[in-house]
Amino acid sequence: HDDPFHEIITTNFRESLSPLFFTFDNKQFYALSNLNRDKSAIVLFDPEEKKEVEVMFEHEEVDLASLSYSRKRKVLTGYSFIDWKRQVVFLDEEAERIYRRVERSLPGCDIVFSSRTKEEDMFLIRTYSDRSLGAYYLFDATADSLRHLADVSPWLKEEELCEMKPVSYQSRDGFTIHGYLTLPPGVIASGAKQSLTSNAVAQTHKVPVVVNPHGGPWVRDAWTFNPEVQFLANRGYAVFQMNYRGSTGYGKKFWESSFKQWGKKMQDDVSDGVKWLIEQGIANPEKVGIYGGSY
Repeated sequence: HDDPFHEIITTNFRESLSPLFFTFDNKQFYALSNLNRDKSAIVLFDPEEKKEVEVMFEHEEVDLASLSYSRKRKVLTGYSFIDWKRQVVFLDEEAERIYRRVERSLPGCDIVFSSRTKEEDMFLIRTYSDRSLGAYYLFDATADSLRHLADVSPWLKEEELCEMKPVSYQSRDGFTIHGYLTLPPGVIASGAKQSLTSNAVAQTHKVPVVVNPHGGPWVRDAWTFNPEVQFLANRGYAVFQMNYRGSTGYGKKFWESSFKQWGKKMQDDVSDGVKWLIEQGIANPEKVGIYGGSY
């Protein structure tokens, strides 16, 4: 094609338009966009008209993360977002049927279809959870068989590791801050809003807490396997992670509220979380430490 390049759109650092892939007729493209809105939505963008022509999918509370499709059948199959963990909304019966079939055989973990054959009859699958780095499987849709290929970290025993539970609390100026609490083995938290229970013999007492904020700061923590968290919990500490203001995934307003607030209101969000843990009867106020990397 000999046409010269031309500019479609110019954004500033507060805005983003991230192209995902072209429509099946190659005329327009799907994109993640937060132009003129708070949360990133999946939109249809027309490069000739140089504008969004349709908002396809959006979520009230969080940014959308991805859109998937079948190359063979030329249909959109689903989109995903992260609230406390990764969630998928299906747009196609066939894709959902295959996913549910695999899910039945692999309960209790997150399932990611990491690659597929051209014919879309063989799928490479990766699992993971808060207590495991998971495994690789091969699903043969024609034979309806699921074959275990390899564990990623077979030396880690899931039953010896600790659950990462979603929690939320209010900041002093009215934001809802979302986070995660991992309790050490054998501890059940008294008075926690969520049913923070452990399968081990439960004992109720206040525990020492390590506050573990994420780096960045413009990223976020999510429900997944975290070796540092598991190490600390294994040594008897509760581990508290929070997505303080400025964490990504919760929209533009929440992110922008961190501007010029590094070490100020962002730090208050961390302190307010500790206060909440003490009020809930979880944290021993004499034994709270903070540790992390980067930011």
